[in-house]
Amino acid sequence: MEGAAAPDGGVSPSGGGQPLPTCPASGPSTGKGEVKTKTHDLAPWVPVSGAWKRSLYPSDNGGSLYPMENKNMTFETLPPLLSQALTAKGYEALTPVQSEVTQEEAHGRDLLVSAQTGSGKTVAFGLAMAGELLGDADRLPMPEKPLALVIAPTRELALQVSRELEWLYGAARARIATCVGGMDAAKERRNLSHGTHIVVGTPGRLRDHLERGALDLSAVRSVVLDEADEMLDMGFREDLEEILDGAPESRRTLLFSATMPKPIVALAKRYQRDALRISTMSEERGHGDISYQAVTVAPSDIENAVVNLLRYHEAETAILFCATRDNVRHLHSSLTERGFAAVALSGEHSQNERNHALQALRDKRARVCVATDVAARGIDLPSLSLVVHVELPRDAETMQHRSGRTGRAGKKGTAVLIVPYPRRRRVESMLRGAKIPVEWGTPPSKEAILEQDNVRLRTTLMEKAELDEADWALGAELLAEKSAKEIAAMLVKSARAALPAPEELLDRSEAPVRNDGPRPGFEDTQWFRMDIGRRQNADPRWILPLICRRGHVSRQDIGAIRITTNETMFEIPKAIASRFIASIKRTGEASDEGADVAFEPIDGAPREQAREHKRAGGRPNDRGPRANAPGGYAPRPFKGGPKRGGPGGPRKPR
Repeated sequence: MEGAAAPDGGVSPSGGGQPLPTCPASGPSTGKGEVKTKTHDLAPWVPVSGAWKRSLYPSDNGGSLYPMENKNMTFETLPPLLSQALTAKGYEALTPVQSEVTQEEAHGRDLLVSAQTGSGKTVAFGLAMAGELLGDADRLPMPEKPLALVIAPTRELALQVSRELEWLYGAARARIATCVGGMDAAKERRNLSHGTHIVVGTPGRLRDHLERGALDLSAVRSVVLDEADEMLDMGFREDLEEILDGAPESRRTLLFSATMPKPIVALAKRYQRDALRISTMSEERGHGDISYQAVTVAPSDIENAVVNLLRYHEAETAILFCATRDNVRHLHSSLTERGFAAVALSGEHSQNERNHALQALRDKRARVCVATDVAARGIDLPSLSLVVHVELPRDAETMQHRSGRTGRAGKKGTAVLIVPYPRRRRVESMLRGAKIPVEWGTPPSKEAILEQDNVRLRTTLMEKAELDEADWALGAELLAEKSAKEIAAMLVKSARAALPAPEELLDRSEAPVRNDGPRPGFEDTQWFRMDIGRRQNADPRWILPLICRRGHVSRQDIGAIRITTNETMFEIPKAIASRFIASIKRTGEASDEGADVAFEPIDGAPREQAREHKRAGGRPNDRGPRANAPGGYAPRPFKGGPKRGGPGGPRKPR
């Protein structure tokens, strides 16, 4: 890199002549609520992602400095039993967050950790609390009162944490109790009474056991809050505070959170002491191992686009995210009918049903999961390579939590947003704000899918296969009846028949063009004026029934409605205008609700009227009541209509 020599002389490698950043001096800890920083000797500059950076980087919020390059990623500093467990699991090195929490400076300290989804946080805090659980011993003591407590926001995440800790501490003979909503609470209380080393659970269920006396926290040495930001967003603050207040003050508190909003910082200040801030988040908010794509479709083509995306990618496992339970139910049923091996996950399913669905995905009995955001956290499927946002997420954070189910542990994944044409600008703005690079395009066509099928079939059929005598015998029998070309073609056809059929999509050029003209039946209309507007709290929800009631017409007979400051205009077909006028005259003489609202026909459309007033130097709403209104029904002050608080009624003027 030109001009990027090592800056030992006190100038930055960019060559801009800027002074080198200095490492802040760490002050002594003042006790509870402080986040302590640490001091390092400045490390050499190293090339990182095309730029020169220090191998020390500061965390946000004035936190500690951490050497991120040349870190010891081996298992040498870990207890032998845990090292063996990692090796048996296939680990060759620790991830950055796992390495950070096992450094000497982190031993025995409260930790405030932020790391990307899929970075190995569960194993990280499992390793971090090894000192409190094992000490210098090779085995855990006989299970009595819990030594460690892990709190997770969702049932799925809690169950996954339990599974991870089981293999990590299996050789140490750890007994782990899981306490989550939707499971048998009596069975959980029995497990707790028999003694346990680690308790994993959701805030509500843990609080319930604590209040009933089934959960004794007096011996707890470490408390872990996993996905703390999510727990606060879900309204678990009171539960968390009661649980933390019930644990000994001498405990370690390990707080893991993807983001560090103000509520998390406040929680850390209250419940942590001498906390060490660790951040392994990349500068880009988008997940580094995820390829983001956005496909634009007509709103009516969303389901067909889902089918074609699944067929094109043929992912080993895919998750489709919907916004509501009803939509999950509908899409799951539709995909099942089309021949996809799909399961559903939503709030209407019991915990046992959720467990069975996830197990089907792990066993490869199902390949597609249709889910609400309940599945956006806590699901770890190693084979998951495709996430489809069937319905757009409410914000970028939700999108990243959803997408973070793939691209884990160094594997590549794809996240696809299905964007209806009218929503494209909103999605573009959201992605720009989140600094997530995305590739825009259209859903795969039927032709593109068939081409992909050909590629996959060719690869599969050309692979070397182990054949037994029966296979050779059947092959010889077929060759005696048909040519090799015919047999190969029939084999291809048979393979294709087992695949769901792709869908024909509406091309963008064929997308429905917005029709700015009148709808059928309203080519020739008569406009009317009412003497109430926004100042009288006019609202379409009660204006529409009023027009129907006074004019003896249906909703289908009413066209556009324009509400201005002091008046409301609407249109009806000219064919029924005379009948409408007669009805409003009759109903205006009655004592029914809304009878004192004045109606009068107007010439032309509201826009034409506005232009006329503009040319005349006046304003449409400046005219006073007309004493000579047609039919003798002059405008009168509005007194009718539903009262404030009634269904769809106007608010009382203040």
